Amino acid sequence: MTLQAATINVDNLRLRTFIGFNPDERSKQQDVVINLEIRHRLSPGVFDDSVDDALNYKTITKKVISHVEQGRFLLLEKLTADIVEICSEHPSVERAKVRVDKPHALRFADSVSVSLEYEAQQNNHINLLEKAS
Repeated sequence: MTLQAATINVDNLRLRTFIGFNPDERSKQQDVVINLEIRHRLSPGVFDDSVDDALNYKTITKKVISHVEQGRFLLLEKLTADIVEICSEHPSVERAKVRVDKPHALRFADSVSVSLEYEAQQNNHINLLEKAS
């Protein structure tokens, strides 16, 4: 058996950011809950326990945290697209799926969420970080 790909999951990353377009949403941070699923090609070195050959999920997560906590977003779609972009930057990433929940966004719902997905073979790489800069 030859293992060629792995999936990294980061579940329920809880952060605070400015999200929304209503005046009260633009003046105070709100909670968001982020779930990441990153499928990537494995380097043979990982089976020899070579750290340098592994996709570093801590590096990706730190970049997501920094971007979310330092940013201001009007739409969940924009925030989610930015996170997909961060997750898909490494050339070994074949697929990245991101779901961002905004708890308490609606009075009678636990949460509202947006999910976006990138697949390398479809060549639909979203490059919104450059647009936002």
